[in-house]
Amino acid sequence: MRQKQLPMYGVGPIYVAVILALTGLGLGLSASGVTASGRLPGLRVPFAAVGTLLIAAGARLWYSAVFRARIDDHIKSGALATAGVYAWVRNPIYAAFFMACTGALLWAGDLWLLGLPAVYWLFLTVLMKHTEERWLLERFGREYEDYCRRVNRCIPWFPREKGGNAHD
Repeated sequence: MRQKQLPMYGVGPIYVAVILALTGLGLGLSASGVTASGRLPGLRVPFAAVGTLLIAAGARLWYSAVFRARIDDHIKSGALATAGVYAWVRNPIYAAFFMACTGALLWAGDLWLLGLPAVYWLFLTVLMKHTEERWLLERFGREYEDYCRRVNRCIPWFPREKGGNAHD
């Protein structure tokens, strides 16, 4: 049975709330000294620089997805968004939070926190496969399958040719 309209927010608020909470918890543990054995003072500046770049890239990606691509208009009209930022990543809003939270973790300069981005990616992958990707496949069929072959789920990258395989 085809849905009339996809949900406006999908499972996004759940994903964002979970990774923001985990990021806050990780930063709190680091600041309180619980994870002090993982601190790398010699890498603090490079980690902070990369963290800053990730936060800025995440903010730009979020802005592009929300305001330039106007995803809400696509959802309301029942169209699959595949142009603009959606040609680089299938879930740019989620990817933006992933990048920003990873950047914030890098600022702490704590090796123990560097496992969290893998948790964020795994959580997003499982969540998308069991919710939004099913909805989109049901709604758009072959068009969505082709789109998935060209564009990564959560890591922005250059679009592949129509026959390419997505790897994230």
